[in-house]
Amino acid sequence: MDAVILEEQPAAGITVVNGRNYMPDAKGKLVPVDLIKPADKLQDEVVRKVMGYALDISAQVGRFRVNTMTDLDGFDQLLDQEYGVKHGGQKGNRSYQSFDGLLKVQVSVGDFIDFGPQLQTAKLLIDEYLNELTADSPQQIQALITEAFHTDKAGKIDPTAIKKLKRLQIDDQRWKDAMRAIEDAERVNYSKQYVRFYRRSSIEEQWSPVTVDLAKA
Repeated sequence: MDAVILEEQPAAGITVVNGRNYMPDAKGKLVPVDLIKPADKLQDEVVRKVMGYALDISAQVGRFRVNTMTDLDGFDQLLDQEYGVKHGGQKGNRSYQSFDGLLKVQVSVGDFIDFGPQLQTAKLLIDEYLNELTADSPQQIQALITEAFHTDKAGKIDPTAIKKLKRLQIDDQRWKDAMRAIEDAERVNYSKQYVRFYRRSSIEEQWSPVTVDLAKA
């Protein structure tokens, strides 16, 4: 009976061609392993090892998030049934506690907002208003307006800066029309649920967060 020869599998990142080991570089070119600097090979090994752990933990967190929301949604449905509520759609912010009051799970919903074309109309109205102000007009207001309509590299407007602008109480019809245009421009692009965990040793103490980053899962 002929002996079975087991061929050793190449290490991660290694490609075997005609019995010779190669590693692809960033451009996809196969470089012979014996021509690669030892420091570069060691760096590749370390990164692959660390990323292996990171991907495994990420997958566990993802499964944990799904299981957590399944359990909480199941509990919510039981409550709905008890009180005769027809469950539909995503629920808002809510909090769950253990019977002893020492453990808490908190679910919050964050809305991601962008703006429609009415925002440009609001900008024109605000510019008209500013053009009639004197040179010694409040610098703080001008700074808030500049910040509100500043766009990032992706061309996005910061909703937080727009909210600061809306807090200003200015008794001018163009300003009021601009604020109404901003409200009409606001639209919820999408919503996302966030789950946070807390614990404490006694009910007299403040809550301490249990860090599990589910926001990116």
